[in-house]
Amino acid sequence: QVQLVESGGGLVQAGGSLRLSCAASGLTSNTYAMGWFRQAPGKERERAAAISWSGATTSYADSVKGRFTISRDNAKNTVYLQMNSLKPEDTAVYYCAAGLSITGRYSYWGQGTQVTVSP
Repeated sequence: QVQLVESGGGLVQAGGSLRLSCAASGLTSNTYAMGWFRQAPGKERERAAAISWSGATTSYADSVKGRFTISRDNAKNTVYLQMNSLKPEDTAVYYCAAGLSITGRYSYWGQGTQVTVSP
């Protein structure tokens, strides 16, 4: 079965950095787009960043552009989210997801990892 396992979340001060990782297993091929979504309490889920299966195409929410970088290592079945210049408003549960395209439906989801940014 498909499993996506996130790691790397935690508590950081504003202006700091964190690197999230998502290890995927059980996917039948590497031809999945991968996305990082986030959801803060009382807010709708937002797609923060996404990357095509080849890594050639990336997409970012306006709120994270210039601060977050998504990347993937298909040999390791792992996708990363480097988060720099973190702000308190970045506080959320971050989820990794796999789908057939960046803008399409995401079929597989991880359990989420908490990121908390203190002022």
